[in-house]
Amino acid sequence: MAGIKEGPLKGLKVLELGSLIAGPFAGRLLADFGAEVIKVEPPEKGDPIRKWRMLHEDTSLWWYVQSRNKKSVSLDLRSSEGQEIIKGLAKEVDIIIENFKPGTLEKWNIGYEDLKAVNAGLIMIRVSGYGQDGPYRNKPGFGSIGEAMGGIRYLTGYPDRPPTRVGISLGDSVSALYAVIGALMAVYHRSMTGEGQYVDVALYEAVYSLMESAIPEYDQYGIIRERTGSTLPGITPSNTYMCKDGKYIVIGANGDGIFKRLMDAIGREDMRDQPQYATNFDRAQHADYLDKVIGGWTIQHNLEDALKILDEHHIPAGSIYNVEDMFKDPHFNARDMICEMEVEGLGKLKVPGIVPKMSKTPGRINWAGPKLGEHTDEVLKKLEIAKQPIDS
Repeated sequence: MAGIKEGPLKGLKVLELGSLIAGPFAGRLLADFGAEVIKVEPPEKGDPIRKWRMLHEDTSLWWYVQSRNKKSVSLDLRSSEGQEIIKGLAKEVDIIIENFKPGTLEKWNIGYEDLKAVNAGLIMIRVSGYGQDGPYRNKPGFGSIGEAMGGIRYLTGYPDRPPTRVGISLGDSVSALYAVIGALMAVYHRSMTGEGQYVDVALYEAVYSLMESAIPEYDQYGIIRERTGSTLPGITPSNTYMCKDGKYIVIGANGDGIFKRLMDAIGREDMRDQPQYATNFDRAQHADYLDKVIGGWTIQHNLEDALKILDEHHIPAGSIYNVEDMFKDPHFNARDMICEMEVEGLGKLKVPGIVPKMSKTPGRINWAGPKLGEHTDEVLKKLEIAKQPIDS
Protein backbone atom coordinates (compact mmCIF):
# COMPACT_ATOMS: atom_id res chain seq x y z
CA MET A 1 0.00 0.00 0.00
CA ALA A 2 2.61 2.50 -1.07
CA GLY A 3 1.74 6.15 -0.76
CA ILE A 4 -0.80 5.67 2.05
CA LYS A 5 -1.32 8.85 4.02
CA GLU A 6 -1.67 8.66 7.78
CA GLY A 7 -4.46 10.09 9.90
CA PRO A 8 -5.08 11.05 13.53
CA LEU A 9 -5.95 7.44 14.46
CA LYS A 10 -2.64 6.06 13.20
CA GLY A 11 -1.62 3.13 15.37
CA LEU A 12 -5.19 2.27 16.41
CA LYS A 13 -5.98 -1.30 15.39
CA VAL A 14 -9.57 -2.35 14.80
CA LEU A 15 -11.04 -5.78 14.10
CA GLU A 16 -14.43 -5.58 12.38
CA LEU A 17 -16.61 -8.66 12.74
CA GLY A 18 -19.95 -7.20 11.67
CA SER A 19 -21.77 -7.11 8.35
CA LEU A 20 -24.07 -4.86 6.32
CA ILE A 21 -24.47 -1.33 7.65
CA ALA A 22 -24.18 -0.23 11.29
CA GLY A 23 -20.99 -1.98 12.42
CA PRO A 24 -19.16 -1.65 9.10
CA PHE A 25 -20.10 2.04 8.79
CA ALA A 26 -18.47 2.60 12.18
CA GLY A 27 -15.40 0.76 10.91
CA ARG A 28 -15.34 2.89 7.78
CA LEU A 29 -15.34 6.11 9.82
CA LEU A 30 -12.40 4.90 11.90
CA ALA A 31 -10.56 3.76 8.77
CA ASP A 32 -11.11 7.14 7.10
CA PHE A 33 -9.04 8.71 9.86
CA GLY A 34 -6.13 6.32 9.83
CA ALA A 35 -7.10 3.35 12.00
CA GLU A 36 -5.97 -0.03 10.68
CA VAL A 37 -9.30 -1.79 10.20
CA ILE A 38 -9.24 -5.52 9.52
CA LYS A 39 -12.63 -6.69 8.28
CA VAL A 40 -13.42 -10.35 8.81
CA GLU A 41 -15.82 -11.82 6.23
CA PRO A 42 -17.25 -15.32 5.83
CA PRO A 43 -15.58 -17.36 3.09
CA GLU A 44 -16.99 -17.50 -0.45
CA LYS A 45 -19.83 -14.96 -0.09
CA GLY A 46 -18.34 -12.28 2.13
CA ASP A 47 -20.36 -9.40 3.57
CA PRO A 48 -23.86 -9.33 2.00
CA ILE A 49 -23.43 -5.64 1.18
CA ARG A 50 -21.08 -6.75 -1.60
CA LYS A 51 -24.27 -7.60 -3.52
CA TRP A 52 -26.60 -4.77 -2.43
CA ARG A 53 -28.06 -2.19 -4.84
CA MET A 54 -26.25 -1.34 -8.08
CA LEU A 55 -23.48 -3.76 -9.09
CA HIS A 56 -20.43 -3.48 -11.30
CA GLU A 57 -19.15 -6.88 -12.40
CA ASP A 58 -20.93 -8.60 -9.52
CA THR A 59 -19.73 -6.18 -6.82
CA SER A 60 -21.84 -3.43 -5.27
CA LEU A 61 -20.71 0.15 -5.77
CA TRP A 62 -21.77 0.67 -2.15
CA TRP A 63 -19.17 -1.90 -1.10
CA TYR A 64 -16.32 0.22 -2.42
CA VAL A 65 -17.45 3.10 -0.20
CA GLN A 66 -18.47 1.15 2.92
CA SER A 67 -15.20 -0.80 3.07
CA ARG A 68 -12.72 1.75 1.79
CA ASN A 69 -9.39 1.81 3.62
CA LYS A 70 -10.13 -1.60 5.21
CA LYS A 71 -8.29 -4.90 4.89
CA SER A 72 -10.36 -8.01 4.15
CA VAL A 73 -9.67 -11.34 5.85
CA SER A 74 -11.75 -14.39 4.91
CA LEU A 75 -12.51 -16.44 8.02
CA ASP A 76 -15.20 -18.85 9.24
CA LEU A 77 -16.12 -17.69 12.74
CA ARG A 78 -18.17 -20.83 13.30
CA SER A 79 -15.09 -23.05 13.08
CA SER A 80 -12.77 -23.74 15.99
CA GLU A 81 -9.83 -22.73 13.81
CA GLY A 82 -11.46 -19.41 13.01
CA GLN A 83 -12.24 -18.77 16.65
CA GLU A 84 -8.63 -19.42 17.66
CA ILE A 85 -7.47 -16.98 14.99
CA ILE A 86 -9.85 -14.32 16.35
CA LYS A 87 -8.38 -14.83 19.81
CA GLY A 88 -4.93 -14.38 18.32
CA LEU A 89 -5.97 -11.21 16.54
CA ALA A 90 -7.72 -9.94 19.69
CA LYS A 91 -4.34 -9.86 21.44
CA GLU A 92 -3.08 -7.40 18.84
CA VAL A 93 -5.99 -4.98 18.37
CA ASP A 94 -7.41 -2.10 20.37
CA ILE A 95 -11.06 -2.32 19.29
CA ILE A 96 -13.40 -5.03 18.05
CA ILE A 97 -16.63 -4.00 16.31
CA GLU A 98 -19.46 -6.52 16.08
CA ASN A 99 -23.14 -6.27 15.22
CA PHE A 100 -24.35 -9.83 15.60
CA LYS A 101 -27.44 -10.79 17.57
CA PRO A 102 -26.54 -10.71 21.30
CA GLY A 103 -25.11 -14.01 22.46
CA THR A 104 -23.79 -15.05 19.03
CA LEU A 105 -20.13 -14.39 19.76
CA GLU A 106 -20.51 -16.02 23.18
CA LYS A 107 -21.88 -19.13 21.44
CA TRP A 108 -18.72 -19.15 19.33
CA ASN A 109 -16.49 -18.67 22.38
CA ILE A 110 -15.29 -15.26 21.21
CA GLY A 111 -17.54 -13.00 23.31
CA TYR A 112 -16.26 -10.04 25.29
CA GLU A 113 -15.31 -12.05 28.37
CA ASP A 114 -13.51 -14.65 26.23
CA LEU A 115 -11.45 -12.05 24.42
CA LYS A 116 -10.91 -9.88 27.48
CA ALA A 117 -9.09 -12.87 28.94
CA VAL A 118 -6.40 -12.54 26.27
CA ASN A 119 -6.38 -8.72 26.15
CA ALA A 120 -7.44 -6.90 29.32
CA GLY A 121 -7.38 -3.53 27.55
CA LEU A 122 -9.68 -4.67 24.73
CA ILE A 123 -12.57 -2.40 23.74
CA MET A 124 -15.52 -4.16 22.12
CA ILE A 125 -18.20 -2.18 20.29
CA ARG A 126 -21.45 -4.12 20.31
CA VAL A 127 -24.21 -2.86 18.01
CA SER A 128 -27.55 -4.65 18.06
CA GLY A 129 -31.24 -4.01 17.60
CA TYR A 130 -32.22 -3.79 21.28
CA GLY A 131 -28.97 -3.90 23.26
CA GLN A 132 -27.12 -6.60 25.17
CA ASP A 133 -29.75 -6.97 27.91
CA GLY A 134 -33.45 -6.37 28.55
CA PRO A 135 -36.53 -8.40 27.56
CA TYR A 136 -36.09 -7.74 23.83
CA ARG A 137 -32.40 -8.70 23.79
CA ASN A 138 -32.93 -11.86 21.75
CA LYS A 139 -35.30 -10.40 19.18
CA PRO A 140 -33.86 -9.90 15.69
CA GLY A 141 -33.35 -6.21 15.04
CA PHE A 142 -32.67 -4.18 11.90
CA GLY A 143 -32.23 -0.44 11.48
CA SER A 144 -35.75 -0.13 10.09
CA ILE A 145 -37.19 -1.66 13.27
CA GLY A 146 -35.01 0.63 15.37
CA GLU A 147 -36.38 3.62 13.47
CA ALA A 148 -39.92 2.44 14.16
CA MET A 149 -39.47 1.72 17.85
CA GLY A 150 -37.20 4.74 18.40
CA GLY A 151 -39.96 7.10 17.26
CA ILE A 152 -38.75 8.65 14.02
CA ARG A 153 -41.05 6.62 11.75
CA TYR A 154 -44.11 7.74 13.73
CA LEU A 155 -43.16 11.37 13.12
CA THR A 156 -42.19 11.04 9.45
CA GLY A 157 -44.86 11.90 6.88
CA TYR A 158 -48.19 13.72 6.85
CA PRO A 159 -50.91 13.40 9.49
CA ASP A 160 -53.51 12.09 7.03
CA ARG A 161 -51.22 9.39 5.63
CA PRO A 162 -49.44 6.32 7.03
CA PRO A 163 -46.00 6.75 8.59
CA THR A 164 -43.18 6.62 6.09
CA ARG A 165 -39.42 6.28 6.20
CA VAL A 166 -36.41 8.41 5.42
CA GLY A 167 -34.88 7.26 2.13
CA ILE A 168 -31.64 6.04 3.70
CA SER A 169 -30.69 3.61 6.48
CA LEU A 170 -30.79 6.33 9.11
CA GLY A 171 -31.08 4.07 12.15
CA ASP A 172 -27.97 2.13 11.18
CA SER A 173 -25.99 5.25 10.40
CA VAL A 174 -26.88 7.04 13.65
CA SER A 175 -25.97 3.88 15.55
CA ALA A 176 -22.61 3.81 13.80
CA LEU A 177 -21.92 7.38 14.89
CA TYR A 178 -22.65 6.45 18.51
CA ALA A 179 -20.43 3.39 18.09
CA VAL A 180 -17.51 5.58 17.01
CA ILE A 181 -18.15 8.11 19.79
CA GLY A 182 -18.27 5.28 22.33
CA ALA A 183 -15.11 3.69 20.93
CA LEU A 184 -13.10 6.89 21.17
CA MET A 185 -14.40 7.64 24.67
CA ALA A 186 -13.37 4.13 25.71
CA VAL A 187 -9.91 4.61 24.17
CA TYR A 188 -9.54 7.83 26.15
CA HIS A 189 -10.65 6.09 29.36
CA ARG A 190 -8.16 3.29 28.73
CA SER A 191 -5.37 5.81 28.23
CA MET A 192 -6.13 7.14 31.72
CA THR A 193 -6.72 3.83 33.51
CA GLY A 194 -5.51 0.96 31.35
CA GLU A 195 -8.99 -0.56 31.48
CA GLY A 196 -10.86 -1.90 28.49
CA GLN A 197 -14.65 -2.18 28.30
CA TYR A 198 -17.51 -2.96 25.98
CA VAL A 199 -19.76 -0.31 24.44
CA ASP A 200 -23.41 -1.32 24.04
CA VAL A 201 -25.20 0.51 21.19
CA ALA A 202 -28.86 -0.34 20.53
CA LEU A 203 -30.34 0.73 17.21
CA TYR A 204 -33.65 1.83 18.73
CA GLU A 205 -31.86 3.87 21.41
CA ALA A 206 -29.69 5.65 18.86
CA VAL A 207 -32.84 6.81 17.06
CA TYR A 208 -34.69 7.49 20.31
CA SER A 209 -31.92 9.87 21.36
CA LEU A 210 -32.94 12.18 18.49
CA MET A 211 -36.48 12.68 19.75
CA GLU A 212 -35.85 16.20 21.09
CA SER A 213 -38.56 17.28 23.59
CA ALA A 214 -40.98 14.39 23.06
CA ILE A 215 -40.35 12.72 26.43
CA PRO A 216 -40.66 15.73 28.78
CA GLU A 217 -43.65 17.07 26.83
CA TYR A 218 -45.48 13.78 27.27
CA ASP A 219 -44.43 13.55 30.93
CA GLN A 220 -45.65 17.03 31.84
CA TYR A 221 -48.55 17.63 29.46
CA GLY A 222 -49.52 14.25 28.03
CA ILE A 223 -48.71 15.51 24.53
CA ILE A 224 -47.99 12.87 21.90
CA ARG A 225 -46.11 14.49 19.07
CA GLU A 226 -47.66 13.67 15.70
CA ARG A 227 -46.68 13.77 12.03
CA THR A 228 -46.75 17.28 10.63
CA GLY A 229 -45.39 16.89 7.10
CA SER A 230 -42.81 19.49 6.20
CA THR A 231 -43.22 21.62 9.34
CA LEU A 232 -41.92 21.36 12.89
CA PRO A 233 -44.54 22.33 15.48
CA GLY A 234 -43.56 25.34 17.53
CA ILE A 235 -40.77 26.36 15.10
CA THR A 236 -42.17 29.19 12.95
CA PRO A 237 -41.73 29.97 10.15
CA SER A 238 -39.81 26.92 8.94
CA ASN A 239 -41.32 25.08 6.02
CA THR A 240 -41.12 24.04 2.39
CA TYR A 241 -42.81 26.28 -0.18
CA MET A 242 -43.55 25.91 -3.88
CA CYS A 243 -42.05 28.34 -6.37
CA LYS A 244 -43.41 29.58 -9.67
CA ASP A 245 -41.47 27.01 -11.70
CA GLY A 246 -42.86 24.08 -9.67
CA LYS A 247 -39.67 23.65 -7.65
CA TYR A 248 -39.55 23.77 -3.87
CA ILE A 249 -37.65 26.01 -1.50
CA VAL A 250 -36.96 25.45 2.20
CA ILE A 251 -37.01 28.61 4.33
CA GLY A 252 -36.00 28.74 7.98
CA ALA A 253 -36.82 32.12 9.51
CA ASN A 254 -37.75 31.18 13.05
CA GLY A 255 -35.13 33.48 14.60
CA ASP A 256 -36.67 36.79 15.67
CA GLY A 257 -34.25 38.96 13.71
CA ILE A 258 -34.37 36.64 10.70
CA PHE A 259 -38.16 36.86 10.65
CA LYS A 260 -37.99 40.64 10.42
CA ARG A 261 -35.54 40.40 7.49
CA LEU A 262 -37.81 37.88 5.79
CA MET A 263 -40.77 40.25 6.00
CA ASP A 264 -38.58 42.94 4.40
CA ALA A 265 -37.50 40.51 1.69
CA ILE A 266 -41.05 39.54 0.70
CA GLY A 267 -42.41 43.06 0.87
CA ARG A 268 -44.43 42.63 4.06
CA GLU A 269 -42.81 45.36 6.15
CA ASP A 270 -46.24 45.88 7.71
CA MET A 271 -45.84 42.55 9.54
CA ARG A 272 -42.23 42.76 10.69
CA ASP A 273 -42.82 44.61 13.96
CA GLN A 274 -46.30 43.46 14.90
CA PRO A 275 -46.37 42.12 18.50
CA GLN A 276 -48.15 38.89 17.55
CA TYR A 277 -45.02 37.92 15.55
CA ALA A 278 -42.39 39.21 17.96
CA THR A 279 -41.09 35.85 19.22
CA ASN A 280 -41.04 32.29 17.98
CA PHE A 281 -43.67 31.37 20.56
CA ASP A 282 -45.92 34.17 19.31
CA ARG A 283 -45.42 33.24 15.68
CA ALA A 284 -46.17 29.57 16.36
CA GLN A 285 -49.73 30.60 17.24
CA HIS A 286 -50.10 31.96 13.69
CA ALA A 287 -48.09 29.33 11.79
CA ASP A 288 -50.71 28.57 9.15
CA TYR A 289 -51.24 32.23 8.31
CA LEU A 290 -47.51 32.94 8.08
CA ASP A 291 -47.01 29.93 5.80
CA LYS A 292 -49.82 31.24 3.58
CA VAL A 293 -48.15 34.66 3.38
CA ILE A 294 -44.71 33.25 2.61
CA GLY A 295 -46.08 30.69 0.16
CA GLY A 296 -47.97 33.46 -1.59
CA TRP A 297 -44.64 35.21 -2.18
CA THR A 298 -42.61 32.16 -3.30
CA ILE A 299 -45.23 31.12 -5.86
CA GLN A 300 -44.61 34.43 -7.65
CA HIS A 301 -40.89 33.71 -8.12
CA ASN A 302 -38.83 31.03 -9.80
CA LEU A 303 -36.64 29.09 -7.38
CA GLU A 304 -33.41 30.73 -8.53
CA ASP A 305 -34.84 34.24 -8.17
CA ALA A 306 -36.34 33.49 -4.76
CA LEU A 307 -33.01 32.15 -3.51
CA LYS A 308 -31.19 35.24 -4.76
CA ILE A 309 -33.57 37.61 -2.95
CA LEU A 310 -33.41 35.62 0.27
CA ASP A 311 -29.60 35.39 0.10
CA GLU A 312 -29.42 39.18 -0.28
CA HIS A 313 -31.42 39.50 2.96
CA HIS A 314 -29.37 36.81 4.76
CA ILE A 315 -32.30 34.44 5.16
CA PRO A 316 -31.48 30.72 5.61
CA ALA A 317 -32.97 29.13 2.48
CA GLY A 318 -32.15 26.38 0.05
CA SER A 319 -33.48 24.14 -2.65
CA ILE A 320 -34.05 20.42 -2.09
CA TYR A 321 -31.10 18.63 -3.66
CA ASN A 322 -31.08 15.31 -5.42
CA VAL A 323 -27.76 13.61 -6.10
CA GLU A 324 -27.37 15.32 -9.50
CA ASP A 325 -27.68 18.70 -7.78
CA MET A 326 -24.92 17.67 -5.38
CA PHE A 327 -22.61 16.76 -8.25
CA LYS A 328 -23.13 20.19 -9.83
CA ASP A 329 -22.92 22.27 -6.66
CA PRO A 330 -19.68 24.30 -6.35
CA HIS A 331 -19.75 24.18 -2.55
CA PHE A 332 -19.83 20.37 -2.46
CA ASN A 333 -16.82 20.34 -4.75
CA ALA A 334 -14.94 23.10 -2.93
CA ARG A 335 -15.33 21.14 0.31
CA ASP A 336 -14.17 17.85 -1.32
CA MET A 337 -17.48 16.21 -0.55
CA ILE A 338 -17.40 14.37 -3.86
CA CYS A 339 -14.08 12.57 -4.15
CA GLU A 340 -12.57 10.17 -6.65
CA MET A 341 -10.93 6.86 -5.92
CA GLU A 342 -9.45 4.20 -8.16
CA VAL A 343 -11.24 0.86 -8.33
CA GLU A 344 -9.51 -2.08 -9.99
CA GLY A 345 -11.45 -3.14 -13.08
CA LEU A 346 -13.72 -0.11 -12.93
CA GLY A 347 -11.41 2.90 -13.00
CA LYS A 348 -12.21 6.16 -11.27
CA LEU A 349 -15.28 6.14 -9.06
CA LYS A 350 -16.82 9.19 -7.40
CA VAL A 351 -17.67 8.63 -3.75
CA PRO A 352 -18.75 10.69 -0.71
CA GLY A 353 -16.05 12.78 0.90
CA ILE A 354 -14.92 12.56 4.51
CA VAL A 355 -16.66 14.13 7.51
CA PRO A 356 -15.58 15.91 9.69
CA LYS A 357 -12.86 18.20 8.37
CA MET A 358 -9.78 18.42 10.58
CA SER A 359 -7.24 21.21 10.19
CA LYS A 360 -4.13 19.26 11.21
CA THR A 361 -4.98 15.60 10.70
CA PRO A 362 -7.58 15.24 7.95
CA GLY A 363 -9.04 11.89 6.97
CA ARG A 364 -7.99 10.24 3.72
CA ILE A 365 -9.26 7.75 1.17
CA ASN A 366 -6.35 5.43 0.44
CA TRP A 367 -8.07 2.56 -1.38
CA ALA A 368 -11.49 1.23 -2.28
CA GLY A 369 -13.26 -1.66 -0.59
CA PRO A 370 -11.03 -4.73 -1.10
CA LYS A 371 -11.60 -8.08 -2.73
CA LEU A 372 -12.84 -10.84 -0.47
CA GLY A 373 -9.91 -12.15 1.56
CA GLU A 374 -7.46 -9.85 -0.20
CA HIS A 375 -5.42 -9.25 2.95
CA THR A 376 -5.77 -12.66 4.61
CA ASP A 377 -2.14 -13.71 4.08
CA GLU A 378 -0.78 -10.28 5.03
CA VAL A 379 -2.74 -10.07 8.28
CA LEU A 380 -2.32 -13.65 9.45
CA LYS A 381 1.33 -13.88 8.52
CA LYS A 382 1.97 -11.49 11.39
CA LEU A 383 0.42 -14.10 13.70
CA GLU A 384 2.48 -16.83 12.04
CA ILE A 385 -0.71 -18.62 11.03
CA ALA A 386 -0.76 -20.57 7.79
CA LYS A 387 -3.64 -19.95 5.41
CA GLN A 388 -4.75 -23.61 5.28
CA PRO A 389 -7.39 -23.58 8.06
CA ILE A 390 -8.77 -20.13 7.32
CA ASP A 391 -11.43 -21.01 4.76
CA SER A 392 -12.50 -24.33 6.22
